[in-house]
Amino acid sequence: MTTAASQSTENVNYWVEPEWAQRYLRERGDIPHRAEGVGVLIELMPPGPLRVLDLGSGDGYLMGVVRQERSGVTGIACDFSEEMLEHARTRFGATTDVDVVHHDLDEPLPNEWGAFDVVMSSFAIHHIRDERKHALYEEVFAHLVPGGVFFNLEHVASPSPELHLDFLTAIGKTPETDDPSNKLASVDAQLQWLRELGYQDVDCHWKWRELALLSGRSPQK
Repeated sequence: MTTAASQSTENVNYWVEPEWAQRYLRERGDIPHRAEGVGVLIELMPPGPLRVLDLGSGDGYLMGVVRQERSGVTGIACDFSEEMLEHARTRFGATTDVDVVHHDLDEPLPNEWGAFDVVMSSFAIHHIRDERKHALYEEVFAHLVPGGVFFNLEHVASPSPELHLDFLTAIGKTPETDDPSNKLASVDAQLQWLRELGYQDVDCHWKWRELALLSGRSPQK
């Protein structure tokens, strides 16, 4: 699986470096319209109680927001950055409802994690290659209960180099300061992958430039 607008042909991922994670945590609140995407994701969340898997959870921000907005949320928050995991462990240290675990999204999801009502991710999956994205979406599908939902609040590819430059300008970046870990895929390509894998109600529910909320549902049985 490849897309013309992918940002990197090398499997570079700087997010294992503590300084890279720390920079993101400092800058996260400055990303325009990011909170809007999170708000739409929360709006579309089914009512609790829910078992939730957060892929590439970082410091646990999204899982924390979901737990504030939906009662009875339990589950797993996984990431491969030890810097991020330490923040997540601090965030959820007072509860046994969230397991914070080390997992690299380049590796298959463990079968022993079981099934989830919701699998979600926030600006993480674009750091893996397109072939792995597609395989991960298939693994997510297998981990959803019947009627379960996958939400991917994601950094996606622009349709043209000019629009990509416009996006970088809008977030205060340049091609030189852009994240070389990015491997961006288009909205259309990712929605097609989800449909081909058997997801239902596949849609892009929100988009601002290169930020988008994609989702699909496991069929009811």
